[in-house]
Amino acid sequence: MHLVYSLESEDQQHWYVGVTNNVERRLAEHNDGKCIHTNKHKPWKLKSFTAFINRDRAVAFERYLKSHSGRAFAKRHL
Repeated sequence: MHLVYSLESEDQQHWYVGVTNNVERRLAEHNDGKCIHTNKHKPWKLKSFTAFINRDRAVAFERYLKSHSGRAFAKRHL
């Protein structure tokens, strides 16, 4: 199972989208400062996740959420 997850900083000023097979472990890594892209805005909380069986589809959805129209979609629906 491949999960596309979105995180929100506790000050609600920043968000992050990624793909993993273990959301709890990945959230802990973000909050422990192990990810260079998110360590400045911790602590993070899990906002949502979507499960995919196919990794390619999960990566495509992650890429979409990082696009301009994908951000608008995420604001409305996630």
